[in-house]
Amino acid sequence: MGTLFYGASRTPITIDDRLLAHLKIVITSKLRRNESFLLSWDEPPENGSGRASVFIHANCDLVYRFDGSRPAELDQNLLESMAAESMSTRGLRIAATMPPVGRLF
Repeated sequence: MGTLFYGASRTPITIDDRLLAHLKIVITSKLRRNESFLLSWDEPPENGSGRASVFIHANCDLVYRFDGSRPAELDQNLLESMAAESMSTRGLRIAATMPPVGRLF
């Protein structure tokens, strides 16, 4: 499990390493083009369930921390679907874009 640290307060968002690798590519690509978007996910029961979202923009601090030592294999179809979803009005919803590979968070 990796962690995306968001904002100046370094709020930790725990995410599967493979998914985090895909997010890193999508987020970096969008920020290079000065494109902001909403990133949403479902909270696990141990965090009280529910949903959470953050607004990703060029001025926010992001730190990607991977627990695994080897880079994840990237899936081009998943990258394309995540990039397309990030352009929608509701933004990128992590659980909706990840193929079933077990527990994500």
